[in-house]
Amino acid sequence: MDPLIITCAPVGAEVRPDQTPYLPYTPRLLGETARAVREAGASIVHVHCRNDDGSNTHSIRRFREAYDAIRAQSDLIVQFSTGGAIGMTPEERSGVLELRPEMATLTCGSVNFGDDIFENSFPIMRGILKKMKEFGVRPELEIFDKGHISNARRLARERLLSLPQHVDLVLGVPGGLDATVQNLADLVDDLPAGCSWSVAGIGRQQLAMAMAAIAMGGHVRVGLEDNLYYARGRLARNEELVARVARIAQEAGRPVATPEQARKLLGLTPLGAGGDGA
Repeated sequence: MDPLIITCAPVGAEVRPDQTPYLPYTPRLLGETARAVREAGASIVHVHCRNDDGSNTHSIRRFREAYDAIRAQSDLIVQFSTGGAIGMTPEERSGVLELRPEMATLTCGSVNFGDDIFENSFPIMRGILKKMKEFGVRPELEIFDKGHISNARRLARERLLSLPQHVDLVLGVPGGLDATVQNLADLVDDLPAGCSWSVAGIGRQQLAMAMAAIAMGGHVRVGLEDNLYYARGRLARNEELVARVARIAQEAGRPVATPEQARKLLGLTPLGAGGDGA
């Protein structure tokens, strides 16, 4: 199997600072978290941004500050979210691509998200992909439901997306596909040939999905965006969630990828060779 790529999603758009003291919602805290999760075994950091009061923002200025703080303290692959938060316009969500991060997410379809709707119509997806192509940003395809894989194939037929790509299977969101090993295996079987994949299990299913991915040859996303707890009743730090997955992988005989190994596996340009222009 390939070395395990661990992505850390440290903040997200839903978790509030009053829910945990460990949420890195400022650029300084994101930089410190990047260093800690890199030391714990992460290769990729998935970036959302907040204002100083903890509210969501997709400000280009704030994303630049976050990027600079992360890069000052780590060599992680920096992956921006284009999902943003519920209610943000497509223009807000895609505007940060002008900073030219190495990667950014593309959610491949609309999905119920709790009581809300996370809208990703074909016009929205096409617009984000065009921005990615303009600024040379590699997509990670986010899949919340099996139909999203069909949507990705349609975008490829329209020549807006090339396949294969790296795919993140997000399981357990209320309104999306449940986080079960059966669902995970079904999605992996349906992926376009050559796609690499990771899984993000939501809440208490994060660990179970990570363990399945380690055994199946996939990759893993963990972090406070998806799960606040290390164990029942005990809040987690991002680096603890990363370290646990790295430890399980090592016990299973699977090495953990460094950021440079992850860049090679994902076909990204090595850091410092013109591939990270934010």
